Amino acid sequence: MSNIENFLTASEEGAIVSAIRDAEKDTSGEIRVHIEYNCDTDVFEHAIEVFHYLKMDNTKEQNGVLIYVAVDKKAFVIYGDKGINESVSDNFWNSTRDTIASYFQKGEYAQGLIEGITKAGKEMSKDFPWIHGDTDELDNTISKG
Repeated sequence: MSNIENFLTASEEGAIVSAIRDAEKDTSGEIRVHIEYNCDTDVFEHAIEVFHYLKMDNTKEQNGVLIYVAVDKKAFVIYGDKGINESVSDNFWNSTRDTIASYFQKGEYAQGLIEGITKAGKEMSKDFPWIHGDTDELDNTISKG
């Protein structure tokens, strides 16, 4: 069994998917989590590739956010599309990163992801509020590579 299978339990994955759904109730923004065991390239560059592979750059308002986790490198990246990056405050990504990292350092990976998702959803709702008729443009499940 690889570390990716041990990274989160099934109930933790369910809680993360629930956190995504809850965060997206108040925003038209889209949040995805992608977990890979092996990342043999630059983590940030690979996160961008995953972002495009998951078609997160196809949202109508360019408001997708990917939380990419490279288990083998003990690293993660939060990558936001152009619309998000132009809207959120300069400190937003660092603050969200620090929140997730504080949990990851304690081995509380699921809680770190949940807190980061919640924080991202709240911030995104300010500039990208949910509007009647808004549809979920991207899958909320955790993708794995």
